[in-house]
Amino acid sequence: MTAKQPFLPVQPESLDDINLLDADLQNCPYHAYEKLRDEAPVWQDPVTGFYVITRFEDVRRILLDTEGFVSGMREGQRGGRGRIDPDRATRMLNLYKTNGWVPAPTLAGRDDPNHRQMRAMFNEAFRPKKINAMDPFVQETAYRLIDAFIDDGRCDWVKQFAVPLPLIIIGQQMGVPEEDIWKIKAWTDAWVQRLGMMQTEEEEKWSVEMEIEAQHYFQPVFERLRKQPDDTLISELVNRVIPEWGRPLNDNELHAEMMADTFVGGSETSTNAIGFGVKLLIENPDVWRKLKSDPDKYLRTFSEEVLRLEGPVQGLFRNAGKDIELHGVTIPEGAMINIRYAAANRDEREFECPEALDLDRDKPGRHLAFGSGIHHCLGAPLARRELYWSFKALVDRIDEMWFAPGKNDFTIAPNFALRALKELHIEFRPAA
Repeated sequence: MTAKQPFLPVQPESLDDINLLDADLQNCPYHAYEKLRDEAPVWQDPVTGFYVITRFEDVRRILLDTEGFVSGMREGQRGGRGRIDPDRATRMLNLYKTNGWVPAPTLAGRDDPNHRQMRAMFNEAFRPKKINAMDPFVQETAYRLIDAFIDDGRCDWVKQFAVPLPLIIIGQQMGVPEEDIWKIKAWTDAWVQRLGMMQTEEEEKWSVEMEIEAQHYFQPVFERLRKQPDDTLISELVNRVIPEWGRPLNDNELHAEMMADTFVGGSETSTNAIGFGVKLLIENPDVWRKLKSDPDKYLRTFSEEVLRLEGPVQGLFRNAGKDIELHGVTIPEGAMINIRYAAANRDEREFECPEALDLDRDKPGRHLAFGSGIHHCLGAPLARRELYWSFKALVDRIDEMWFAPGKNDFTIAPNFALRALKELHIEFRPAA
């Protein structure tokens, strides 16, 4: 077997060298983020036209100002890929109309009062009592997965642990059989690749067709649960009436939520953080030893540092609700704004030695990996539990670990919005 060659990080010499849709740059975007923070904290991307925001205080301001920076689209507006190539976006829309259901705006793509009314239903479904009750299942799943390969002394950490754990957890909430999680994973992968805006038109067509396949999987489930409700989260979403609307979610709204806010939102970000956590530990053996010495003291801080350093969500979008002046740049009303959480989380204006993995960092949870304000990630408490038990099982079951020689190149799945390792082959010495 030929050894894989690790990629070389792109270090742009000027702003003209920065292309956030370039796969090589996406492998390690942090040099580009630093240059943007220093030289162009409000940067209009020449490729997409988006206004990219990279400093911590600016990103937080945008997240908290829901009048100046809105999440929903006005009539006639397009988001993401639709602004780059509207004709192609229309062709994709017609695929949904012909073969499936056109996804309605998701919770994240709505503004108040509509957002608040819809979120109240999710708040009920994700209330602390329900999340607390899941803790034993999360713990049991983490140890069950790691024990399945611990005697082998090696694994693909992404495929054998980081992917299945959160999918099993959200699947249990949604009433999806565990044997279907890899089918679900194929659909969420396709959805995530489309969100990432780095596909050819043929690849995007495949993503839409995969999402439509998922829609036809879930539609009979919706219809069954309307007749026979149960205690799953999916039944709650199907049947709970939103008082202000006088109705529950319709099929188009349900299909949008299945992908965006449940199976992608409830698994993909946790998967990415769990994968990068192990990579960071192998790269920082002193941190591994410190974590092993007192996991009760350091595990939660370690989880927060992983989220800060290798943000599973690199950046999402807002629209300018009016003309806005920021750092001497006028952002016109209606412009699309790309808020780069991952750049903000390494801002030296906010964090001391931001590139360092520091288990003694003061207030480690003040990063923006889960957003902030009214759109703060609903699933954050559950995601933190998944990270905690993943790394707790790792510390308990493994004494020493290293990258499997010649099997990793550490390339990142090409994506404008999310950051994910394709694979992570490790070898290890199990704990006695």
